[in-house]
Amino acid sequence: MKELSDGELVVLARSGDRDAFSELVRRYQRPAYSVALSVAGNHQDAEDAAQEAFLTALQRLDDCRNPAKFGGWFLAIVRNRSRNLVRRESLRSGDPIPETAHTKEPSPAKAAQLSALRSRLEEALQTLTEVQRQIVLLHDLEGWKHDEIAERLGLPSGTVRSHLHFARKALRVELADWGDHE
Repeated sequence: MKELSDGELVVLARSGDRDAFSELVRRYQRPAYSVALSVAGNHQDAEDAAQEAFLTALQRLDDCRNPAKFGGWFLAIVRNRSRNLVRRESLRSGDPIPETAHTKEPSPAKAAQLSALRSRLEEALQTLTEVQRQIVLLHDLEGWKHDEIAERLGLPSGTVRSHLHFARKALRVELADWGDHE
């Protein structure tokens, strides 16, 4: 019986012929391992990358534009899987993160400090009148302009400015000695 070409095997495998894909695996098992080993540098990773590449090729067989050139297409998948595996492993076995490294999240001590400050601010805000509290939050927290606040609350712009001034003054008095109590 005549040996089928890679292109013929790909066409058969696409139509569901498992034996055809098994033959492609048999043909490319050693070259896949060799390419993976050249990228990964060790036996275990090379085997893993080659196996991943075969699974990817099976799933994407319809993406192989030129079935006659299956070998080049497949070995490109092997190289990419090997590089991805090396990248993943280097991240896992990377250097430990130094304690001085900055993160977006505050340290536990800083988080506790921020929580205490937030509680203290909430207490201080409760000493203001409702209108003053609304104006401070809309202006300082939400970034609204005096005219926007005036329009939304139905107050003259000058009154909003006045409330903001006196509210900030009251908050400064309330929070003045807070830093000493830490």
